Amino acid sequence: MPLRRRWAALLLGVAVVLAVAAAGARAQDYNNGGGGDGEDEEEEEKPSFKAQEACNGAFLTYTFTEREKEYPRTKNATAQAFAFKATATVLNTMTEDLKAWQMFVGFQHKEILVTVGGAVLLDGTDLPANVSGGVTFAGYPMANLLNSIETAGDLTQIQAQIDITGTQFGVKPPTAPMPRTIKLSNPGFRCPKPTHKQSVMYVCCVKDPKFKAKKVNTTTRYLPRQKADLTIAYDVLQAFGNNYMVQVTIDNWSPIGRLDNWNLTWEWKRGEFIYKMRGAYTLNKEGPACVYSPAAGYYKDFDFTPAYSCEKRPIVVDLPPEREKDKDVGNIPFCCKNGTLLPPTMDESKSRAVFQMQVFKLPPDLNRTALYPPQNWKIIGKLNPQYACRQPVRVSPVVFPDQTGLMSSTPAVASWQVACNITRPKRRAAKCCVSFSAYYDDSVVPCNTCACGCGGGGGGGNDTATCDADARATPLPPEALLIPFDNRTAKARAWAKIKHRRVPNPMPCGDNCGLSVNWHIMNNYKSGWAARITIFNWQDYTFKDWFAAVTMRDHYSGYENVYSFNGTKMGAPFNNSIFMQGLPGLTYLEPITDGRTPEDPRVPGKQQSVISFSRKDAPNVNIAKGEGFPKRLYFDGEECALPDTIPKPSSAHRRAAAAASLGQIVMAVVLVMVVAVVDSLCL
Repeated sequence: MPLRRRWAALLLGVAVVLAVAAAGARAQDYNNGGGGDGEDEEEEEKPSFKAQEACNGAFLTYTFTEREKEYPRTKNATAQAFAFKATATVLNTMTEDLKAWQMFVGFQHKEILVTVGGAVLLDGTDLPANVSGGVTFAGYPMANLLNSIETAGDLTQIQAQIDITGTQFGVKPPTAPMPRTIKLSNPGFRCPKPTHKQSVMYVCCVKDPKFKAKKVNTTTRYLPRQKADLTIAYDVLQAFGNNYMVQVTIDNWSPIGRLDNWNLTWEWKRGEFIYKMRGAYTLNKEGPACVYSPAAGYYKDFDFTPAYSCEKRPIVVDLPPEREKDKDVGNIPFCCKNGTLLPPTMDESKSRAVFQMQVFKLPPDLNRTALYPPQNWKIIGKLNPQYACRQPVRVSPVVFPDQTGLMSSTPAVASWQVACNITRPKRRAAKCCVSFSAYYDDSVVPCNTCACGCGGGGGGGNDTATCDADARATPLPPEALLIPFDNRTAKARAWAKIKHRRVPNPMPCGDNCGLSVNWHIMNNYKSGWAARITIFNWQDYTFKDWFAAVTMRDHYSGYENVYSFNGTKMGAPFNNSIFMQGLPGLTYLEPITDGRTPEDPRVPGKQQSVISFSRKDAPNVNIAKGEGFPKRLYFDGEECALPDTIPKPSSAHRRAAAAASLGQIVMAVVLVMVVAVVDSLCL
């Protein structure tokens, strides 16, 4: 090859090498400047990472990951459903443990949660759950987050991740459907407004220095026991490799809370099943059916015939009193009361229920210390308040006295507590209702339409196709309160005709309540006034040891006596309330019975009493303006629905009152004239 060509080829090669090197240098400079794809991701994470590094508390994040359209497809963007996925994290960045963490996510796009991993809903709502107003997550199975110092920064012990799958509405892509806010719900923490960047939201919640926490035992990792209307203790008595013995204790602490024929249920999260029970039993005892459960896959040679339940959500009920001393299923203190839990103020021995279970576990929990309580607890009764139960919280092990009578005591292997509080019934979801009447109005204001629901129920079971569920209840003559609603239509029409009122067509639906209460203002004198309370039982059920409570307004201070019931004043938190129960021999509210003839309407069980009030301590009470009617009324702990209106003085009563006033004026004028004449004669 000629020398000139060799030099040309050499120069070309050098030029190519230099060009590649320059391109590499430019690319390296570009990446260092933040232009590369990988660096973009780092740059996006950088603000969150800086905030996390500076956080000394609990660092919370919410990340929207993906979504896709669901059926049906609609052109209206606000009505289109999208399946979405998101993750939330809670990181403990403190020097102490974060116990029983709770994270609130303020969903705002009509979200419906379908699956949740790494946590449960704090209020125990079943999935799928409508959480459009926001929801609080509680940690499960990792309820406590340890601190970084004692775990060498192990993220698996100091951080929890919540995997969320659900449905949301109304946010058109590419906008990310983010929650309104996120925060730590644990008491004593303060959370600023979260930072929102595209599909990521994060916040650092720190301890509030002004928060005064109750003194607790700092030598343990457990939270103090909570105060609630009703508590459930889950105490493990013995622990083995594949099973454990547990005692469940239900305590009623509310002065008006009560349960009759209680049904207790929960959700097993790890495949557990109940093998033996004492003090209670499962409503569906399905030992043979367990061979089709996941447990049968592991316990292949196991005899499931004696097993009580392999259901994921068993329903547990109390034993009847005659099984209290049964050596096989009873013989447990505080058991076997047929599901009755009374307020401790009525009978402390009947305010607690106890039962024991042998629970078998599945892999990977075949370890003595692998103990997890069930979640999503619920308890209901016959005609009793609605309870909202939180998730179990690990507490210090309860200590039991020695069974042999010695001075020693034995702690439980592990203990959890479930706190349940009474909730007010939603509209048209009560179990009892109230009607109002007064001496100054000859009409009765009946219970609200569909007060206890429509389309079936305890009292009437109205078919909404033949009645109006939205119409206001029509006033009734007083005698109509003594007959079932199905027999009141003719009386209501006749009464409306007499009073020249319009008759709705169709007529309003009934209240559908199995129990109703009438509050009647009997009289109103200068020195005081009186009311009569009448309780009607429209069910084929006898209420044993019944009680009622009425919360008055400011005139409560004038309360004197309840004559046919045993009445007492209540203290905090039920100030201005009167507690009433049957006198000895009158503690049963009898069920509805048949009339004398088949044509006669059925007759409800009934109890009534007069309540007197004095004006000495409440001189300004205005009975005519409705101040004699209660603010709230309870029966067996259930808050009854009150009418929307109150009785008004009739025209006849107003004329009588006006005539009385005129007479008083005339008498006063005559008296003044007589005095004047006498004075003139004396002069």
